[in-house]
Amino acid sequence: MKEESFDYIILGAGGAGLASAMYAGRLGLKTLVLGASHGSELPVGGVITTTNIVENYPGFIKLTGTELAKKIEDHARSYELVTIKEEKAQKIEKHKGCFKITTNKSAYSTKTILFATGTKWRKLDVPGAKEFENKGLAFCALCDGVLFKNKVVGVVGGSDSAVKDALLLSEYTKKVYIIYRGEQIRPEPINMERVKANKKIEIINNTNVTEIKGSKFLEKVILDKPYKESKELKLDGLFIAIGHIVLSDLAKTLGVKTNEKGEIITDKTALTNVPGIFAAGDVADTPFKQLITGVAEGCIGAHSAYEYITKNKVVAC
Repeated sequence: MKEESFDYIILGAGGAGLASAMYAGRLGLKTLVLGASHGSELPVGGVITTTNIVENYPGFIKLTGTELAKKIEDHARSYELVTIKEEKAQKIEKHKGCFKITTNKSAYSTKTILFATGTKWRKLDVPGAKEFENKGLAFCALCDGVLFKNKVVGVVGGSDSAVKDALLLSEYTKKVYIIYRGEQIRPEPINMERVKANKKIEIINNTNVTEIKGSKFLEKVILDKPYKESKELKLDGLFIAIGHIVLSDLAKTLGVKTNEKGEIITDKTALTNVPGIFAAGDVADTPFKQLITGVAEGCIGAHSAYEYITKNKVVAC
């Protein structure tokens, strides 16, 4: 297997990874982005591609998540030193002061690594969830919402992401239930007002889905307490928005420290406890996670990698 050498390899092609690649290209680092390394089943561009409307990214009053991701990707690809590949990193080893990465297709060596591996959707662990996945049970409202035109659907979760999913689904469906285990959903204030004003959306608080039932496709869910005198709620579809699982397992194999959530612990320069290894975006332990913060962390990581290579006089791997 032929091994190609890089200055900087980025694992993950979401906003943080692509922005880091752009900045690394500007700094003259030979850079490789492994876009499938996160394992989250998302395209190049990452989780923002599943967002219908973005209104909080500076410089753009309003655009789709896919449009914004494409702009960042195109910016990264504009630098000749940046290569983006759809490969999955399977193994990473320290090798002669550098790192060796083996993917499902090839092998690479690199002076520095940025983990921008992000997260994957947390799944609902109840009877019927596995059976009806892609048969009425889904995770991406933007991807699959159009399939439920004039249908009745539910969204499990109470975060801002869950509420934005419900708002998007209301554009297609005739009814959307938000099913949340807590006392009150917790979106951003502007989205709370939008939900209150939307006659298609109904909120069921203090309630859990305990089972999913149907024949060939999902037909109803069972609740842990009665809603309108019944624990059965008839639905044509159910979207799960209960958070994400941090994808940091590969980093842990290198001795990279994580917190109790599995997030990679970094300092203000995106550096981990392992010299030459950096992290940015949703996989890192920063408390406020948005595309704009991940992009900033990715750029900081690229600059820190450049300084690490320069100060330590890492010549070749």
